[in-house]
Amino acid sequence: MRPRRPTFAPGSFYHIYNRGVHRESIFREEENYLFVLRLMKQVSRAAHLTLIAYCLLPNHYHYLIRQDGDEPAGLMPQRVFNSYSKAYNKRYNHTGTLFEGPYKVELIGRRAHLLHLCRYIHGNPVKHGLARSVDEWAFSNYLEWVGERNGSIVDREFVRDCFGSADQYRQYVLDYLISRQHPEDVAGLFEGLDY
Repeated sequence: MRPRRPTFAPGSFYHIYNRGVHRESIFREEENYLFVLRLMKQVSRAAHLTLIAYCLLPNHYHYLIRQDGDEPAGLMPQRVFNSYSKAYNKRYNHTGTLFEGPYKVELIGRRAHLLHLCRYIHGNPVKHGLARSVDEWAFSNYLEWVGERNGSIVDREFVRDCFGSADQYRQYVLDYLISRQHPEDVAGLFEGLDY
């Protein structure tokens, strides 16, 4: 029996994620990521949803969404990936489902969990061996969080209120990644970080 989805409500935070069927890639080239990012911007504005943190990876994605209005946060994956799946199928002459099932969603109730999810999501490319440091991965909003890219899918007020400064958030993410590494693997995490 599948667990019941939480009720979507204004002001609440949700972790929404999914992966490709058989863990296969859902993104084949850079343009695929860019297409999804454009859809994310459109849907978030139209539905009054704020993407707090996101990361698009070759075979899965993570969203941390705050629902600001009455439209449910679940509209984000539905609208984005319904459109993307149609475009993907047409472009690559693909048939069948792109995802292993419906998206998963978790209501985030505790502040500590909310803050940890930010670094968990941004740290995913390092965790999965896709990048040696979080600032190497272009398809998350980490670079906006730390002021290294001027993108629009970010809530800078949330970042400032919860973490204070870019350096404090960098350290928070780095502490998480270091806790997951073997000592000999830690050196690469510091590349590109100015302290």
